[in-house]
Amino acid sequence: MTESLSQRWRDVSARLTDLADALAAPPFPATPSEAVEGLEHLVDQTVLWLAWETLHADPSRPFFHRHNDLVSQWGGPNADNVYRHARVEPGRRYRIRGRMHSCDQFVLAVRAGFMHAPVWGTLAQLTASDRGIGPGDDFEVMLGGDHPDAVELPDGAAMVSIREYYYDWQPAEPATITIECLDPAPSAPPTAHDLAARLEAAADQVEASIAYWNRYLVDNRAERTDNSFAATALRVSKGLSMARYEFCFWDLQPDQCLVIEADRPDAAYWSLQLYPLRTFEHLDLFGSITSRNHTQTAVSSDGRVRWVLADRDVGAANWLDTNGRAQG
Repeated sequence: MTESLSQRWRDVSARLTDLADALAAPPFPATPSEAVEGLEHLVDQTVLWLAWETLHADPSRPFFHRHNDLVSQWGGPNADNVYRHARVEPGRRYRIRGRMHSCDQFVLAVRAGFMHAPVWGTLAQLTASDRGIGPGDDFEVMLGGDHPDAVELPDGAAMVSIREYYYDWQPAEPATITIECLDPAPSAPPTAHDLAARLEAAADQVEASIAYWNRYLVDNRAERTDNSFAATALRVSKGLSMARYEFCFWDLQPDQCLVIEADRPDAAYWSLQLYPLRTFEHLDLFGSITSRNHTQTAVSSDGRVRWVLADRDVGAANWLDTNGRAQG
C-alpha cells in the first residue's frame, strides 16, 4: 500500500506539472510576464488546496484554514477581508469561540462548498452585528444541535466560513477564532486509502479553481462593455444574500486614465478594488494603492464618489494604481 500511495503522489504531481504547461497556452495568457504570474498562481492554489483537502478533511476534528489574506488568495478576494474555512457535518454540534480584537465585522456562512466546485452555495448566514458583537468583544456561536441560538447545519452543509472585515488598516491584533466539534469521532489516523483520496481531491480543486476563475472573468467581460459599469449591481446566485458586486473591465492606453463616478453607496461597507485578468487575485497590496473602502475614500462635496484609475499618481483624490497594466 505504501508503494501504491507513492504512485498516487506521483500521479498528483504529474497533474500539477501538466497544469503548469497548460497555463502557458490558450485559453490562458502566454506573454512572459503573464506566464510567470500564472505559475505563481499555480503555486498559491497548490498550497491552498493541498492543505484544505489533506489537513482539514475531518469534520469531527475541524480547524480553521486561512484563505484570502494578503498572501494566499482565491476567487476575487476582498482586500479588507480574511477568510477562514472549517469542515463541518450535519448531525454534529460545533462551538465557535473568539475575540474580535481589531476586527470590525464578520459574516459567518454555512456552505455546501466552494464556488468553483460542482456543488456549492450558502445555506445559512449571520453577521457579528446580528449578535451584537463588535470590536474587542468575546463571542461564542453554536452550530447544529438544539441550542436555541444555534446556526442550523442543514443537509448538504460541508463547511463553515467566516469573513472577517478590517475597515481601517492598522498594526493591531486581528481576531482570534477557534472551532470545536462537540461530537467527535473516535480518534484514528487516516488510512492510506483516505490520504490517497484526499490527494486526488486536492488536485481536482487546483485544476477546477484555476480553470473556473479564468473562465468566470472571460465570460463576465464578454457580457459587458470595457471601461464601464452596468447600471445595477449583481447578486451572486447562491452567494451571500447581503452582498452586491459589479465589474468594470478596464482597457487603457499608457497616457489614459479611467474616472469612475457613483452615488455614495447606501451600505455599511463598500469598496472598489483592482484585480488582474485570469488569476482574479489582488493587484499588489503591499507596494501600491489598489483598493479603497468606505473609510479610505474621500466623498466629494456633492455627495458623489469619484475614483481615478491610472498607471501613475495624477494628483486626484481616490487614485488607484493599475500597476502599469493596460487591462484588468
